[in-house]
Amino acid sequence: MFGYISINKPEMKFREFDVYRSFYCGFCQALKDGYGKIGQLTLSYDLTFLILLLTSLYEPRTVESVCRCGVHPFEKHPTRRNECSDYAADMNLLLSYYKCEDDWLDERKVKSRAMAGMMKSRLRSLEAKYPGKAALIRERMEQIHVCEQEGSASIDLAAGYFGDIMAEVFVLRKDAWERELRRIGFFLGKFVYLMDAYEDVEQDKKNGSYNPFLQLYDTGEFEEQCETVLNMMMAECSRAFEKLPLVEHVEILRNILYGGVWNRYNLVKQRRSQGSGKKQKV
Repeated sequence: MFGYISINKPEMKFREFDVYRSFYCGFCQALKDGYGKIGQLTLSYDLTFLILLLTSLYEPRTVESVCRCGVHPFEKHPTRRNECSDYAADMNLLLSYYKCEDDWLDERKVKSRAMAGMMKSRLRSLEAKYPGKAALIRERMEQIHVCEQEGSASIDLAAGYFGDIMAEVFVLRKDAWERELRRIGFFLGKFVYLMDAYEDVEQDKKNGSYNPFLQLYDTGEFEEQCETVLNMMMAECSRAFEKLPLVEHVEILRNILYGGVWNRYNLVKQRRSQGSGKKQKV
């Protein structure tokens, strides 16, 4: 995944951070139990937000435990896990597989091809378990690939396809909350795709790779237009989010939506203002 949907740690209370980390660790355990080491290699912060969102909305039975892992081998740390963790693990593997396939098709990344090969044996069972979701993800990823191959000048087209993918991923059940969950996923997905394009625009221009911001990059309006578009995406996402009847973990979720998603944007903008060509990581 992309790694843009993270927390704004300086603005988070210690207890909130502990809760967030316990869900993240529970997500890691769900990936390990479901898909072994290859599942854990796909771990990112992105779908931890989804786990917290669905947990707050549906209030499933959550098991609290402690564990050790490869990252923390000498100290036990708390975990929280429920059905939303397992669902997110399934979706994360689907997304990771098709992202690796896309990376191989677009950039011939050998590492991505190898990762896709290791995940492929798990793909058949996931496609059987979630036939509609798997078909939509596969179709939209193909449409994104075509869009990129044709060099579409539209800022909205490929981002909209990725928005459709995330809209489908965000729907655990078809119920009264489906519409708002889809809107959150759709606009968050568009934000993530465009944020990735914003971060990579210099490298894509240098390599001759597709980027929806390439034409805008050489104008004096690049920074202002990108900020406007990204703000619009998060405004729509947040508007849908605030319509949900959330109580538990809501401050953590707001920390992510109103602060954390802008971590990389602020770093990239600062990097450009300082004239550095190197990427910064959070």
